[in-house]
Amino acid sequence: MQELTPLMQQYLSAKEKYPDAILFFRLGDFYEMFGEDAKTASAVLQITLTSRNKESENPVPMCGIPYFASESYIAKLIRKGFKVALCEQVEDPKHSKGIVRREVVRLITPGTHNPDQPKENSFILSLYNRQGTIGFAAADISTGEFIVYETKNAIEDEIARFEPKEILCPVSLKSNIHFQQASSSIFVSYIDDWNFEYTEAYRTLLRHFRVASLGGFGCSDMDIAISAAGALLSYLEDTQKDITFKKIFVFNPSSFMFLDSTSCRNLEILHNLQDGSPYGTLLWVMDETLTPMGGRFLRNAITKPLLSLSQILKRQDAVEAILQDYELMEELKIILGRIQDIERLTIRISNKTAGPRDLLALRNSLINIPSIKMLIAQSPDLYLNEIGDGISEFDPLVSLINSAISENPPLNPSDGGFIKSGYSKDVDELRDVSLSGKEFITRLEKQERQRTSIPSLKVGYNRIFGYYIEVTKPNLALVPSNYIRKQTLVNAERFITEELKEYETKVLGAEDRLKDLELAIFQTILENIRQYEKSLFNSSMLIATLDFLYSLAVIAKKYDYVKPIISDDDLVEITDGRHPVVERLVSRHGISSLNDRFIPNDTLMDCRDNRLIIITGPNMAGKSTYMRQAALIVIMGQTGSFVPAKSARIGLTDRVFTRIGAIDYITKGQSTFMVEMTETANILNNATQKSLVILDEVGRGTSTFDGVSIAWAVAEHLAGKIKARTLFATHYHELTEIIFSVEGAKNYNAAVREWGDEIVFLRKIEKGPADKSYGIHVAMLAGLPEEVIGRSKAILRKLEGSGFREPAAAPQLNLFFPGDPINFELLNLNADSLTPKKALKKLIELKKMAQEMV
Repeated sequence: MQELTPLMQQYLSAKEKYPDAILFFRLGDFYEMFGEDAKTASAVLQITLTSRNKESENPVPMCGIPYFASESYIAKLIRKGFKVALCEQVEDPKHSKGIVRREVVRLITPGTHNPDQPKENSFILSLYNRQGTIGFAAADISTGEFIVYETKNAIEDEIARFEPKEILCPVSLKSNIHFQQASSSIFVSYIDDWNFEYTEAYRTLLRHFRVASLGGFGCSDMDIAISAAGALLSYLEDTQKDITFKKIFVFNPSSFMFLDSTSCRNLEILHNLQDGSPYGTLLWVMDETLTPMGGRFLRNAITKPLLSLSQILKRQDAVEAILQDYELMEELKIILGRIQDIERLTIRISNKTAGPRDLLALRNSLINIPSIKMLIAQSPDLYLNEIGDGISEFDPLVSLINSAISENPPLNPSDGGFIKSGYSKDVDELRDVSLSGKEFITRLEKQERQRTSIPSLKVGYNRIFGYYIEVTKPNLALVPSNYIRKQTLVNAERFITEELKEYETKVLGAEDRLKDLELAIFQTILENIRQYEKSLFNSSMLIATLDFLYSLAVIAKKYDYVKPIISDDDLVEITDGRHPVVERLVSRHGISSLNDRFIPNDTLMDCRDNRLIIITGPNMAGKSTYMRQAALIVIMGQTGSFVPAKSARIGLTDRVFTRIGAIDYITKGQSTFMVEMTETANILNNATQKSLVILDEVGRGTSTFDGVSIAWAVAEHLAGKIKARTLFATHYHELTEIIFSVEGAKNYNAAVREWGDEIVFLRKIEKGPADKSYGIHVAMLAGLPEEVIGRSKAILRKLEGSGFREPAAAPQLNLFFPGDPINFELLNLNADSLTPKKALKKLIELKKMAQEMV
């Protein structure tokens, strides 16, 4: 067996500690990968696979990438679901004896990787379940956020709330089917359950945040959340380099409208249903932010609408103040556009991973703060004034960076050359020595040409051989005796002199000392900046808030939105409401069939006379768009945004529930109808009188009688027991009769007009039930063959002519008069085919039906 070299022994030792990660092993200016890692990485990254020790019987597969270009390669591996372990040289090769010591300094996972999209958070979520209560901790190492809370909500809904890139959980959950379903599309890291032990978790948090108690953060009584938080913090400290969080933020779910995962998906808040991208979503419409911090603030705001009336009104008034001040809006557009990601830049400085270019980016952002403060100080709006007063100015910090960092620094601080002349006397002296080489070479070359009478003599330098005097072979006879032979070329010889050797030692030593000195000075600068961390984070958040308010003002102006009246009652009254996304798509692509314009509609709901709105009409007529529109307007209103309507009054809504469309999860063992019933059950079990419920085609996944019965009972329960404001679209015309037995129920329909065999969708919601479903008309529009359409019409005429009623239309009064369903069963009973046993069974069934209707 071939003996391993010291280098490969070192590699395998590091790899043994991280068997599930691709190990990036630093060799000079490259990261190298070996063995199976090399095979995997070369295939994913599309780089050449070669081998080490090619001449041996068992060559080791090998591939590599330049370390300065590693970020794009790492990002690609992370997107493909791999972990990457960075094994760096942790000592200077010049001072090491033997092989350079290397250690894994960071494990990069989806939840700890810098996000591709600057306007998104990159959360890693830790969870711990105990007796039905789930403790959560969420961290974004790129922004320094560390959040904890406890809840009894479903795991999948909390995952949807934060959209984590990675989930950390105890290994005991690995066999939990519910967790598997909830986390199926997310990278999961399992760790031993003992990591979640409360006492150790508590100690970990105290040590990291340097406090004697967690009481100051308001989470000391959250035992389950502390277990999750301690495990998460321990995991991050083990896998990251110099990770730092400044405080714990306790998230209070009761302060925000709750949007579960189903509603976020169905309403296309962040991702569209087609390809999962932001295009065609509420976020897509509302995002006019100019800073990464503002983009993240907006994203959080629309997934967590406010429940505090005073906070909503503060946002609304600030948006109105910006909207009404043209000069303020235009100036904010210019100034906010100059500000980079102060939050993430500060975290890099705090974690000592910032480079000189990061400091320039921070300076270029901070120099705009006085202009922002002056602008919003002049506004009559108190909230804008409050934001301006809270933003700090950083003149000493700006001066420090101006005086210390050159304007065109290298990407890597270790390359040197970034400390500005005049900042450090020692740097200036060493730089003068290292930069005087060109003048020295010119002077020495002229001197030696005259002394030796060799006009072609050259003095040069390269990184491998250092300084040299080059003489062509025809002139070797003229070489002085003090020249020491250094290198032989094809047509020349290279020499060195004692003078040149001394200078080389002086210059090369100066260059190394200069780089070391610049790095030391840079670390001191970072330490000086760290004293501003708290103010930088606070100012960053306030600038994000201002950018968010600016964005709301921009969309209000661009799209003619109106300021809604937000109240603490139950009334939702929208006049000429428009779907914010569909309206934009119609405007952009001309997808409407009515003169390429969106048709607005009114909505009136409350918890008394208009709590159950039954909407009938054909498919494609706009029922789903209308219902989603109402939900999105409510959500926008409670973020503080203006809304697409002529006028709007919105009573505070605690939750928005949706049950829309047909979908199945075969991999989870759930059919379309099972998914439908599961989502409906969630609504009935969790909706309150302050909720808004959107139901589309409940009961369609089963037989007609079953479906009508379920739909009727669901509608009755929502209106009669829960009294939630409900929009209920259905093709069951029987359901329109519910207005006679359920208080607060109203009938509406999606209007159409017939022209011979064709129909025109008016996209208008009108009072009253639809007269028929127009199913064959829609089938014709869908492109069914003409012979199928013709045959459908013939069968329909025959059925109607024979007096036959389709089961869905079988006497509608069945739902009101107890005798009718039993009569229907008796009339359709074939007594001749019944055995005595079956007859007795049928009699028992009929008796049971009669008892249930008494």
